[in-house]
Amino acid sequence: MAEATELQKKVVVDPETEFLASKRKTGNEWETFKENVRPLKRGRNVTVLNHALKSHTDNHLKKTLLHHRRKLIEAIDEYKGEDPLLPWLQCIKWVQEAFPPGGDSSGLVVIYEQCVRAFWHSDHYKDDLRYLKVWLEYAENCFDADVIYAFLDANAIGKTHSDFYISYGLHLESKNKLKAANQIFELGISRNAQPVDKLKAAYRKFITRSMTRPKAMDDSVEKAPVRSFGTVLAKGENRRCLAPLSCDPSAKNDRTRAAPFSIYKDSVAATDDTCTHQPDVSHSWHTLGPRAERNKENNAIPGKWKSYKIPQRPGTRMGGAAASPCIPVFVDEECQESRSVKAEGPRSSSLQIRHEDEGRVLKRETEMLRKNPLRNFPHNSLPR
Repeated sequence: MAEATELQKKVVVDPETEFLASKRKTGNEWETFKENVRPLKRGRNVTVLNHALKSHTDNHLKKTLLHHRRKLIEAIDEYKGEDPLLPWLQCIKWVQEAFPPGGDSSGLVVIYEQCVRAFWHSDHYKDDLRYLKVWLEYAENCFDADVIYAFLDANAIGKTHSDFYISYGLHLESKNKLKAANQIFELGISRNAQPVDKLKAAYRKFITRSMTRPKAMDDSVEKAPVRSFGTVLAKGENRRCLAPLSCDPSAKNDRTRAAPFSIYKDSVAATDDTCTHQPDVSHSWHTLGPRAERNKENNAIPGKWKSYKIPQRPGTRMGGAAASPCIPVFVDEECQESRSVKAEGPRSSSLQIRHEDEGRVLKRETEMLRKNPLRNFPHNSLPR
């Protein structure tokens, strides 16, 4: 008995083995789906995260999440308080937590777009930092973020906050537009965007990164002339300095001058220039012949087609063919849903989301918004 007790004390079980031995049903979803979780700047609650990731294998829980999302969207239209942006922020935060992978099925991009479109003309929210952050998160989910930043600048949205200039400058830096990014940082400092210390610190880091970057090729540097495929270089030509593009196009290289184009000469004609060419008259036509001989290909006399009988297969013919059933016409569900939405009309923003969150129409709308983020905005509000 004493030896068995000593063996039990020596055995040390690691936490993973202990968890697998406990046979718990929840708690390991993070380890299973962690590569599909989109990170958030504010972090995530592991308990809520495991509960949300469990919906990948639990259909009942997935339906519960979709139902709760509909309730939050309906609460946006039913809100009667003094801050109509608050239910939008609550809905966005919940969708980010409940749909960790994000993606088109979460409906987050559509909610972003409808939120910013609902308050872009309101002077009350143009300087609201919460509203600006929704715009910036929307820009991170779109392919053409330049259009969004130009729209914010043209409509004076968030121009008093340093987050706008920092985000815009970092976006331009990621596209290697260092000169434009430097102008954006300087513009924010000149406007005294708050907090200005945060903006200046980000600007100093940008300058440090710019100095360590390899310098781009200047336009004044001579570039190599364009060569076509298969161009043969003369001996030593690849070692010589390349001529600038502004050289005379009529000038030729030394190789062309040294090797002129040779013309083929017939050896027979070269030996006897006085000899004239005599044509071969052995097979020449002396006469064209009569009309009947010239039209001999048209001498065939047409016959009657009814004289030819098609051979039939042996056997008796069965009765008349049975009438085949009607062919069902395929109806695309996406087109049918889009027609119903157009017929009903856009009564409210949340109604549009409720129609789209269940099917492929939501994914299609998300893809279109990623390509054209301002497709639903009036044309007079777009930057010119």
